[in-house]
Amino acid sequence: MTHLEDSNAVIAVVELLAENGFDGMAEAMQILFNEAMKLQRCAALGAQPYERSDTRRGYANGFKPKTFGSRLGKLNLQIPQTRGVEFYPSVLERGERSERALKLAIAEMYVQGVSTRKVAAITEELCGLDVSSSQVSRASQLLDEELDAWRNRPLDEFPYLILDARYEKIRHGGSVVSCAVLLAIGITPQGKRSVLGVSVSLSEAEVHWRDFLASLQERGLHGVRYLVSDDHAGLKQARQARFSGVPWQRCQFHLQQNAMQYVPKMAMREQVGDDLRNVFNAPDRSEADRQLQLLVRKYAKSAPKLAAWLETDLPEGLTVFALPVAHRRKMRTTNMLERINKELKRRTRVATLFPNEASTLRLVSAVLSEITEEWETGKIYLNMKAD
Repeated sequence: MTHLEDSNAVIAVVELLAENGFDGMAEAMQILFNEAMKLQRCAALGAQPYERSDTRRGYANGFKPKTFGSRLGKLNLQIPQTRGVEFYPSVLERGERSERALKLAIAEMYVQGVSTRKVAAITEELCGLDVSSSQVSRASQLLDEELDAWRNRPLDEFPYLILDARYEKIRHGGSVVSCAVLLAIGITPQGKRSVLGVSVSLSEAEVHWRDFLASLQERGLHGVRYLVSDDHAGLKQARQARFSGVPWQRCQFHLQQNAMQYVPKMAMREQVGDDLRNVFNAPDRSEADRQLQLLVRKYAKSAPKLAAWLETDLPEGLTVFALPVAHRRKMRTTNMLERINKELKRRTRVATLFPNEASTLRLVSAVLSEITEEWETGKIYLNMKAD
């Protein structure tokens, strides 16, 4: 394979630096980067340009121009393309990750009302890039466009659907209110998780949940065979309207919390909690039903309201027994959202108060898109072939 120091590129670089000194550094680096990427492509293909070789794994397919900002100025690079084998220059992969991190940083500052000039100054300090306020404004606009495209991307079949909401403080109409962030998580037929959508509204009223669920279906969501959520009234009505007939699992974690409202004495709470866990951890539905009936009789006299609640509400948390045993523990609650809520809280607590719904949606979307990328390219969450 031809070595870089033997190529004409090195001669061109030396001539540039000899004639222009440091003023020629940007163009010199541009030449070196382009040459290095060509060599990486040759290594990926297993052959030199136009070389006939039995070890060739693919073919060169031209170049794609792309401009990168650097401490030396703009670099107009030619990204080598391939056919028959996947390839992307490793040096640019690092740049892509940095670019995503920078977008998130800009998003966090943007939602906090930091001026574009201040964002530009911070970016220069952190990244060593001379970024103008107009470039920051453009970056914010591009970020919004990218996040909007992510929120409206086409969906496909998702056998399992998890719905939940969290709240953030925003300014609205001259006062501070709690704003609902509606979330939908799906499990693919291959067993991977994905954040299907997010919406920000002033409440969890039925109309907001209904519109949110309708938007998921309009984007192509289908094949839902099992749904997990809390028992919020607005969500319940919207779910029944948009996913009628889909088996529903009421979150067991929330059920345990709800049960404590009907326990007449503090001293009874620990025992009631243990009894509920015995029902939830039963080996099958028939045993869970048997344990439930024993509980109803056990508390009929000492806690009649609890007994009545158990008989009517607890069966809503037993739908999970229809799933394969290997899926039950992960699909009986909305706790898989715990990591999401923890990450969102870490990001949003810096802002403490958002200026409007749009700024809330911007930052939340940026965080969720990153989490989704990790999920979709990471390990399988559930073995969908399990019995």
